[in-house]
Amino acid sequence: MAEPGFMERALGQARAAAARGEVPVGAVVVDRASGRVLAAAANATEAEADPTAHAEIRAIRAAARARASPRLAGCDLYVTLEPCPMCAQAISFARISRLYFGAPDPKGGGVEHGPRLFAQPTCHHRPEVYGGIDADRAGDLLKEFFSARR
Repeated sequence: MAEPGFMERALGQARAAAARGEVPVGAVVVDRASGRVLAAAANATEAEADPTAHAEIRAIRAAARARASPRLAGCDLYVTLEPCPMCAQAISFARISRLYFGAPDPKGGGVEHGPRLFAQPTCHHRPEVYGGIDADRAGDLLKEFFSARR
């Protein structure tokens, strides 16, 4: 099951993103066999002027470089918010074994909401999915971030 320290690290990435003015989402990729963190990242769409610079994508890219492989079988992804459809597809392509996410995203999610990508017959790889991990803290970070901007 979920290792609390990994979600805590993802939350730390999310807090750092918020401090930089980015939407507070953090992600961590863990090699399940060794328990080693391969990558940790936060949203950086503003800093990189890149709409694909979501925490999940950035963490997957870094983990793939660390492994020198485009496939991350045997790896788990911890992310503070339900992945959007773009990130869900990247998770599938990377062959992530388990996805642990915090807050649900009824408007922009792609796993339990929206297109529910992993339930589609065209999805070739479906990770095990565990939602709601530290959802209150992850959701509070997002609420605080957006309420400060209104």
